[in-house]
Amino acid sequence: MRPHISYVAADLGDGTSMAASDSQHAETLTHRLVLPRDANHHGTLYAGTLLSLALEAGYSTAYRAAGLDANLVLKRVLDLRCYVPVPIGRVIQIRGRQIHRGSAQIVVALWGTPLGDQTSPWMDGLMQFVHVDPDGSPEPLADEPEEVAVDLGPPWSRLRDRTRKLLHLRR
Repeated sequence: MRPHISYVAADLGDGTSMAASDSQHAETLTHRLVLPRDANHHGTLYAGTLLSLALEAGYSTAYRAAGLDANLVLKRVLDLRCYVPVPIGRVIQIRGRQIHRGSAQIVVALWGTPLGDQTSPWMDGLMQFVHVDPDGSPEPLADEPEEVAVDLGPPWSRLRDRTRKLLHLRR
């Protein structure tokens, strides 16, 4: 079963929102029913399936942010954390948003909408994608990176801070 992915307007954290057509600021939503084939021996979402779902949600988010002419490849998973086991039969939701943009790269954040009556996410993650030419070499994206930092609001600002630390450590 393929996840359902949709695009929504982004909340800018100041009571305003940006239309989903502004692709660099739009959020993606990915929904998926956790089936028995997705489970581990404990009857909860298997880590390999989580990684696959996160990658699909991350790629969809990066593609949306980069535009229809993008030729994106995954450079690396910067961080992926699972906080709560997800049982078979649960519908999960992963929100995605671009949180960093370089001349040829995009970093997206993923946030697993809290399950049931919980207030914290069931997962979150950070993935870095690079736009490449037909030979596989990095190539600048069509849109230039933003010079001014946008106040992303929760949960994106916390994930952007984590991204900055991880990118700094890996240089």
